[in-house]
Amino acid sequence: MRIPARFAPIVFGALLSAIMVALVSAFVLVTTQGFHAGLPAQWLRSCAATWPVAFPTVTLVAPWVRRVVGRVTG
Repeated sequence: MRIPARFAPIVFGALLSAIMVALVSAFVLVTTQGFHAGLPAQWLRSCAATWPVAFPTVTLVAPWVRRVVGRVTG
């Protein structure tokens, strides 16, 4: 089963924001608290708390960023 192409911007926003939230949350937690036994659970809570903000932000901001990049390149 494939997702219809009309949903590409939403899928893009979901994947990009999930990857960024996962990486940034892990980086911030490890740099501020170091590795510890509760890190995986804390990381999952952090991701769950921040992804609902990141997803709509990426989805709404991405078209604007593409336009800006198109103007300053090429």
